[in-house]
Amino acid sequence: MRFLKEKVVSLDEAVKLVKDGDMITVSGLSIHRTPMEFIREIVRKGVKNLTLVDREPGMWFDLLVGAGCVKKVIFAMAGFEVLGLAPNFRRMVEAGKVEVEENACGAIIGGFRAAAMGVPFLPLYGLIGSDLMKIHEKIGDWKIIKSPFNGETLVAVKAIQPDVAIIHAQQADKYGNTRILGPKYEDMIKPRAAKKVIVTVEEIVDHEKVLEEPDKTTLPYFYVDAVVKIPKGAYPTSCFGYYDVDLEHIKMYLDFSVKGKFQEYLEKYVFGKE
Repeated sequence: MRFLKEKVVSLDEAVKLVKDGDMITVSGLSIHRTPMEFIREIVRKGVKNLTLVDREPGMWFDLLVGAGCVKKVIFAMAGFEVLGLAPNFRRMVEAGKVEVEENACGAIIGGFRAAAMGVPFLPLYGLIGSDLMKIHEKIGDWKIIKSPFNGETLVAVKAIQPDVAIIHAQQADKYGNTRILGPKYEDMIKPRAAKKVIVTVEEIVDHEKVLEEPDKTTLPYFYVDAVVKIPKGAYPTSCFGYYDVDLEHIKMYLDFSVKGKFQEYLEKYVFGKE
């Protein structure tokens, strides 16, 4: 298609779209379909002072925090599901090396939705009466409002617009039409909310196949800035239809981190020096 721009680039090229000080969010949930190889490349490139925002982040979040790439985190819940808490995140917060902004699941999703819709805020039920309400009123991103239609009390949640959304998907064509198979989490919203979108994929499929099955395109090309082919790019998290989560590797990661040997993990599994 002459009017479409080909967007397949190398990992090295794509990571240059993430700048020091950016706010980023990624695909997936906890230990499922997160763009782990891209996250490792961020660490290798030494990107600093990032703000991370997500509803329920897991390994990607803990790895970036532990590697010293992060200035601030905005989240509702951080952990490794049945495997427990995020040890590097906890260590860095306790040491005062990372700024924390605790949020709520509905509020983060509402913030992403507002940005995706191009509006400054969305009204939500709930939240009122919680300690989080008091915190976010001071921050200034939640405000109690009255419905102009029936006088109901609601909370206006400010739009959350990340600088970059990094999405790992199963398939995309060379123009960026992306197919997310299986659970989609908030990955229909985040790319529409972000200023830039990078997609890493298990495989590049023919554009003709995309045209034949348009219903399978979950992220159209015009949202995508770059596509990187990275087979097993979510490993050790899962990628539906391609591979399951490697719980043994994640347990090893947690063991290294809890025992104060996180730098050894980085040297071996991120920088590949062993």
